[in-house]
Amino acid sequence: MSENDTTQATTETNTESHDPAVPAAYAAFMRQGWGDRELELPRAEVAGPAAQRRQRLAEAFPGERLVLPAGTFKVRANDTDYRFRPDTAHTYFSGNQTSDAVLVLADGEAVLYARPRSSRETDEFFRDRQYGELWVGRRPSLREISDSLGLEVRHIDELDAMLQGTGKTRVLRGIDSHVDRMVAADETRDDDFARVASELRLIKDDWEVAQLQQACDVTTLGFEDSVREWDRVLEFGERWIEGTFFRRARAMGNDIGYDSIVGGGKHATTLHWIDNTGPITPGELVLLDMGVENRSLYTADVTRTLPVDGRFTDLQRDLYDLVYAAQEAGIDALRPGEPFRAGHHAAMEVLAHGLADLKLLPVPVEEALDPESRVYARWTLHGTSHMLGMDVHDCGRAAPEAYAEGTLAEGMVLTVEPGLYFQEDDLLVPEELRGIGIRIEDDILVTADGTTNLSAALPRTSADVEEWMGRLRG
Repeated sequence: MSENDTTQATTETNTESHDPAVPAAYAAFMRQGWGDRELELPRAEVAGPAAQRRQRLAEAFPGERLVLPAGTFKVRANDTDYRFRPDTAHTYFSGNQTSDAVLVLADGEAVLYARPRSSRETDEFFRDRQYGELWVGRRPSLREISDSLGLEVRHIDELDAMLQGTGKTRVLRGIDSHVDRMVAADETRDDDFARVASELRLIKDDWEVAQLQQACDVTTLGFEDSVREWDRVLEFGERWIEGTFFRRARAMGNDIGYDSIVGGGKHATTLHWIDNTGPITPGELVLLDMGVENRSLYTADVTRTLPVDGRFTDLQRDLYDLVYAAQEAGIDALRPGEPFRAGHHAAMEVLAHGLADLKLLPVPVEEALDPESRVYARWTLHGTSHMLGMDVHDCGRAAPEAYAEGTLAEGMVLTVEPGLYFQEDDLLVPEELRGIGIRIEDDILVTADGTTNLSAALPRTSADVEEWMGRLRG
């Protein structure tokens, strides 16, 4: 293929310079003789909840145009992309999971601008590596998307003209560069839009709770798969657990909700250890922080710390039981009307006293717990809770007074995940503690009179963990 031919090909479709030339006769032949049947799709379960969410969002900005892009593909390497995952807010308010779509709310109406399946009158469907049906599979038609989501759907090519219209427009920025360029930015207004779109996700409806429960249930199966393959884990190390869990996530869900953390031995003291390249060594602990994202894009986030031998040593058990007691205190502190940080403060109270009992604190425990000191945090490192939903760290653009500095309400789902981490080079702790990391994490629904643990199917006490491992390993 000549240089001029290459330029023309990449302009018309997403092709590469190493693709063979397409003679006119071949192109003409490929454009004929294809069936083009549309599918009769049922209404998606998310259609009803999404319509209610759009109404609440529109009511927050009456008389304004609201623009929520899905985003497009992200390059992994050269001409290969990551598997597409839409922007959370776009899917939350539309239900759509196809790429390059844009949801627009204006004048009391919702319209989804989408890129439909390739026309047989162009080369796209058989040449385009990013959108062509013969390359990446069948995209739904506009009518199919509309029938499924209960939305008016128009071709994405009509979006530019619509965005040129007059009136106040707010855009969720940083998702689609084309949309960002089309609408002049107003940082204050757009940030406020992102805040409201995030805060509307703080309270989960019954449908969302069911999705999170399903994600937790599949996550439980992924943990069980890993323990059942313990002989392979001992042979291949952290990578085997990561791969085993991913297999379950893909089989019964959409993906993993975040990169799995598989920390054997000293790797457990690195909070976001995702290299997962180390061994699993007898006599040590392994920290597993893993969650399945289900097909509605809701994710679990669960951590268990397991004894590699199937039984804790006396020292490991004492430390594990301390973290478990802290988690129990954190969960017990959660209820409607309590501060969001109530669980964190309760868990840290337990851990700080435990560290004092270990004679590690350089000051009395009351002084260590003082907000002006917090020296105990050398070994606890992180907050105990974050919101959970379609994002593993959900509602991230919410205002502090609605989230971290706010109060809990029925329908909120958050993690409770205290931990103790003794770094291998920490000279302020006894040598036998160095390189030990323990975290226990569960996904907690705030109810009218307390809480429900959505991930309770996985054992938490040291005795139950040992029994569970023994049973699964046979």
